[in-house]
Amino acid sequence: MRSVGIIANPGSGKDIRRLIACGSVFDNNEKANILKRVFLALDSFGIEKVVIMPDIYGIGYHALEDLDVHLSTVFLDMAVEGIQDDSTRAAQIMADMDVACIITLGGDGTNRVVAKSCGDTPLLPISTGTNNVFPLMIEGTIAGMAAGAVAALSLKGEDIAIRKPRLEIYDDTTLIDVALVDVVVSDHCFAGCRANCDETSVYEIYLTNSEPGHIGFSAVGAALTVADADRGRGMHISVGGGNERVLAPIAPGMMRWIPIRSYQILEPHKSLPIKFAPSFLSLDGEREIDIGKDEKISILLNEAGPYVVDIQKALLMARDYVNRLDKLSDLT
Repeated sequence: MRSVGIIANPGSGKDIRRLIACGSVFDNNEKANILKRVFLALDSFGIEKVVIMPDIYGIGYHALEDLDVHLSTVFLDMAVEGIQDDSTRAAQIMADMDVACIITLGGDGTNRVVAKSCGDTPLLPISTGTNNVFPLMIEGTIAGMAAGAVAALSLKGEDIAIRKPRLEIYDDTTLIDVALVDVVVSDHCFAGCRANCDETSVYEIYLTNSEPGHIGFSAVGAALTVADADRGRGMHISVGGGNERVLAPIAPGMMRWIPIRSYQILEPHKSLPIKFAPSFLSLDGEREIDIGKDEKISILLNEAGPYVVDIQKALLMARDYVNRLDKLSDLT
């Protein structure tokens, strides 16, 4: 039996899209309540240890208040600064500790920075962000049951998880960052509030897939007719001009017509150069990389991104595991 890691981002679900769009607010009290349900489910599976990233709000501590469980909880011995690097460092430590999986509470941005250092440790992402394309809309109890099965049976990523693709950003031949959902090239010259939902500034969109049901600039890919034959594949879209436009939800409640110049399927391991410089790259909805005029930046789709726990498969294994435990208790 192995331990389970927990990374809860106190800043997720609170960006400017609550002011300029209709994004829901996930306050930290609700995140603590979600974790309570996760802990109770893990405890029922006999999980002995949970490793938690500390944070400036103390989500994990609040979740444990007045909670009667037998499992032990260990907070990582690390300084926290209230920045995204906290989650990256925590994921690296948890991967080195060989936790069975890492439960994340956050949105696309949270999971992006966790995926940068978690290696082959499977993620079980619970949606508490804005766009929530990568994380799952899953109840905390169910997430705890799935994670409990993974830990109790000491399952590996290839046994219980689905490998998701990622977009890799290169400066010449050097990997400088990654994205799990989309890379958006815009003419913004500063990061500002970081969240990007201004369609008038966009030059290019790179996507890991073009599946329907997404919020954010990844929804533009699903709105294109070519996507019908290529669900689950990456896409590159040039925005502006042309004779075609699509209607897409680029933020919660924010429907916008996006003019399309051209688009193509993004083949794995084929590098495409960024055509516009200077510009700013938004990774999974947040402005991250300032591109100078003479920089040569390219994007590559890598199918070997992070593992994500297959919830249905894990729950079936959880059922069988619980049935075995019940039979053993009858024998004793």
